[in-house]
Amino acid sequence: MVMCVYNGAQALPATLQGVLDQQGCDFEFIVVNDGSSDGSGQLLDTWAARDARLRVIHQTNTGLTRALVRGCADARGDFIARQDCGDVSLPGRLARQVERLKHEAATVAVSCHTRFIGPRDEALYQIEISEDSLNAGLGAGLAGGRGPSHHGSMMMRREAYQAAGGYRAAFYFAQDLDLWTRLIEKGRFAVVPEVLYLARLEPQSISGTQTQEQVQLAKLIIGASQARRSGEPEDAFLAAAAEIRPVKRGDLARRVALGNYFIGSCLRMGNPQAAARYFHQALVNDPWLWRARLRWIQTRMAGIGR
Repeated sequence: MVMCVYNGAQALPATLQGVLDQQGCDFEFIVVNDGSSDGSGQLLDTWAARDARLRVIHQTNTGLTRALVRGCADARGDFIARQDCGDVSLPGRLARQVERLKHEAATVAVSCHTRFIGPRDEALYQIEISEDSLNAGLGAGLAGGRGPSHHGSMMMRREAYQAAGGYRAAFYFAQDLDLWTRLIEKGRFAVVPEVLYLARLEPQSISGTQTQEQVQLAKLIIGASQARRSGEPEDAFLAAAAEIRPVKRGDLARRVALGNYFIGSCLRMGNPQAAARYFHQALVNDPWLWRARLRWIQTRMAGIGR
């Protein structure tokens, strides 16, 4: 299993425990400390001293993609599983995925269903995708389809990962979708039809603040897939992808506001009081986000009426 950490000390214990408690298969847990300054490195070293399965790589900050490249290059097992800091692998995840890969020679990667939770463990939503839909979408290079339930839910054959070319540094974001569209060319994807992965959604996460960039990259990945499968060069698409980098700090407040707004929207019907807190925080981040103000008023009234 490979995970990368950048200033994730607060969320690390639950994530580490969820992985190290996995039973039914042998595994190594490689964690790349990508230049953290918050004590993540010391915490990882403490846990590694207690459990030999945990191997820690310390490096200066390079970003997620390059850290994943390094972590996967150090992997020694037949399979590489992914894990994100802050998320939790539920009991049985690794064993069930290993079982599929061991008994299905044509399968190169396996996912599972993912439940998304908020910063305070609020249940937000769940993503379930069938094997047929997943393979059809990836087989079409994402055109008209979608990828697995979550990047961290995946396990793949190390040999297939290497044959596909691994993660590519040109993709600062959406490196997973780029990999899946190439990995599908090596074999079939499987899905364990159970919720075995909990993904924590934070307002400041990449999925929350870099949505526009990810949409741009998805279009480039589709173009690259079509070019590659037609025998044409991908160079122009990779060059364009390499130009897409994190949003500037001056624009970040509004992106975080939108992240809070999204979480509030997920909670609005089932938990209006919790939703109101996120809509209010969205307004703190961006007082001009009028839809957040409207939702804040509505959820406040709904909470009082209960």
